[in-house]
Amino acid sequence: MKIKNMLYAAMFAAIVAVLGLMPPIPLPFIPVPITLQTMGVMLAGSFLGKRLGFVSMLLIVVIVLLGVPILSGGRGGMAVLAGPTGGFFIVWPFAAFLIGFLVEKSWKNINIAKYIVANIIGGIVLVYLVGAIYLSYITKMPIDKAFLATMAFIPGDILKAIVVSVLCYKLKEISPINEVIR
Repeated sequence: MKIKNMLYAAMFAAIVAVLGLMPPIPLPFIPVPITLQTMGVMLAGSFLGKRLGFVSMLLIVVIVLLGVPILSGGRGGMAVLAGPTGGFFIVWPFAAFLIGFLVEKSWKNINIAKYIVANIIGGIVLVYLVGAIYLSYITKMPIDKAFLATMAFIPGDILKAIVVSVLCYKLKEISPINEVIR
């Protein structure tokens, strides 16, 4: 891997870590708070593409599991996997990969709407699918209630997807995806 690409992956991992400094917003009906870190996952996939997006989010997962408290609320360590947010977190590399895959597939004629669709599919649908199933398993919450509870995150995450999509569209010319698609 080129040094430039390693720097990109590290930079986007750092962006997710910085977004973790924003205090989580707890919800009374689900033990999963609202955070900004999923916005970083969307950014990684949309700007870096599937391979680098995956690597950057895998880096975050490894750092957190090693105990560095960079998840929102100052959480880190293997205990994250035993908690209700574990599924939402562990899927980040795959979400970034899927977003990047969809963006790269449309790269030659990408527009803001295609970015939004990619971010919704990878950054919302995939994350909530895995997260809600994991939440149901860990907390013994019925699966339908887990999926219903995650609906509270959708308006904010759609807004995140729109912001990320506009930003990445504006920065398309400097995206490392250009080197992959040639």
